[in-house]
Amino acid sequence: MSEQFDVIVIGGGPAGYHAAIRAAQLGLKTACVDAWAGKDGKAALGGTCLNVGCIPSKALLDSSKQFWNLSHSFEVHGISASNPRIDVGMMVGRKEKIVKQFTGGVAMLFKANKIAAYFGQGRLLKDRQVEVIAADGSKQILAATNVIIATGSVPIELPFAKFDGKHIVDNAGALEFATVPRRLGVIGAGVIGLELGSVWKRLGSEVTILEAMSEFLTAADADIAKAAAREFAKQGLKIELGAKLARAEIKGNEVHLTYSGKEGGKQLVVDKLLVAVGRRAYSEGVIGDGTGVKLDERGRVSVDEHCWTGVEGVWAVGDCVRGPMLAHKGFEEGIAVAELIAGKAGHVNYDTIPWVVYTEPEIAWAGKSEAQCKAEGIPCKVGNFPFAAVGRAVAMNEPAGLVKVIAHAETDRILGVHMVGACVSELIAEAVVAMEFKGSAEDLARIIHAHPTLSEAVHEAAMAVDKRAIHKVN
Repeated sequence: MSEQFDVIVIGGGPAGYHAAIRAAQLGLKTACVDAWAGKDGKAALGGTCLNVGCIPSKALLDSSKQFWNLSHSFEVHGISASNPRIDVGMMVGRKEKIVKQFTGGVAMLFKANKIAAYFGQGRLLKDRQVEVIAADGSKQILAATNVIIATGSVPIELPFAKFDGKHIVDNAGALEFATVPRRLGVIGAGVIGLELGSVWKRLGSEVTILEAMSEFLTAADADIAKAAAREFAKQGLKIELGAKLARAEIKGNEVHLTYSGKEGGKQLVVDKLLVAVGRRAYSEGVIGDGTGVKLDERGRVSVDEHCWTGVEGVWAVGDCVRGPMLAHKGFEEGIAVAELIAGKAGHVNYDTIPWVVYTEPEIAWAGKSEAQCKAEGIPCKVGNFPFAAVGRAVAMNEPAGLVKVIAHAETDRILGVHMVGACVSELIAEAVVAMEFKGSAEDLARIIHAHPTLSEAVHEAAMAVDKRAIHKVN
């Protein structure tokens, strides 16, 4: 007879493990099925985010930032060092230790919350049964009152630039280079391309990013994207817009790229190629026949606003459903569904999800851009303030960037906040809180911000909405 649970979660990534832990906290008998294996072949909870995504990439971003500052920025502080070097093996080893710390931490949380962990490929069957196929091919059947599908996403592979794991890689491969590539090509100037391109550029690689779109970082507000592009150009990060890859050929230890640019056909030769054109929902083999669960045209599990599939007791969260593929979006969906299952009022506000690009300077935003407001016919007013006028930013030698606040022209309610600059991944949280509580630009302007801090840029940008910023000519 199948072992019975209140909740079975298929997938142990950010959305899945949050769902499992919250369900267990609420007194539900919970199991989690996960197929991820670490480099050593052993089970490793945490999914893409903890293993080859959010956490390891930030470890390398921080290491490369330290090296870049030592080589380029510390002299202004009176700090000098001769012939700085980077030990890539040690840097990658540090990253691996951090990954193991956090994947091990999830395993400890599962144990503490009495969550049954099953390692293998999970597949939803009829009547909320879940088949678990282990690495050795053995199978077992579990059953539950509720099943939460949280299978995440995988990198999109281009048919004319297939991953070989050595010369042409995805984000995971770009975290594992044994040496700094002399020439690195990146396809896609999105979050992954910019972040990993930045890592290897700081360490000495000649990086060229080819972006098919004619405009840079269209997901962000235009003013923020323009300021960020200007800073990346100063750093020597080459970004070519309107560049559409046609072919990537491996010849010896080189990758020869053929693409069309604004000036016609072009060629580029690199030592490594990172393909970062986005991710797609992982749903292959996850849903068995007769379950009633449907996929949309993009292979995502179809759900309503509460992450319910329309089938009794079956839910789906995270990257495998509609909405932005962001770990923190998955966190909140997993928690919300666990609470709904327990009869509580779980909820996710998709209008206030923060976005962050962890480059230098960082880029962050929440809510609508100015262009979106205009396109939707929403009357708005705008205030912005540069970090170059913030004492703390200048003292840190981090004067690049600005904060932009967009408010409704009639009600003053904050519609969006957009930032580029030092530590804006942290500053954006203030904007999200204000927006979540339907705050106005006046509310932000009236709140006392400590001096000297970077957060003063948010304060002054809010004041600038009504042309009353103190440290700026309005």
